[in-house]
Amino acid sequence: MRDDPVKHRQYSVRKAITREVGLLLGLLLVGLVLLPIAVYVVGQAIFGDYGGDSYGHFYSELNGRIRDADPAAWFLVLSPYLGLQTLRLIALGWKAAGQRSEPGTR
Repeated sequence: MRDDPVKHRQYSVRKAITREVGLLLGLLLVGLVLLPIAVYVVGQAIFGDYGGDSYGHFYSELNGRIRDADPAAWFLVLSPYLGLQTLRLIALGWKAAGQRSEPGTR
């Protein structure tokens, strides 16, 4: 029997979507757990004591801002995923620019 190209395409799309959702969830976890720790530690080293006493207070304030839909808090949490997508777009553009037959042509 021959492979059905439609089923193969559906499988490829499903596999890509699953990979992207997994990547988003994994990097969202990094943004929710590891990144706030790094921000707090670096902030302590550079600026000194945080105004709220501890990391727990810092995280609860960040958590409240996330729940209040503060754009800056969401940008912080999503920044690992956004950074990866930015690098992917740069690589795609670089690859497309390298495939041109002659410099200066489109």
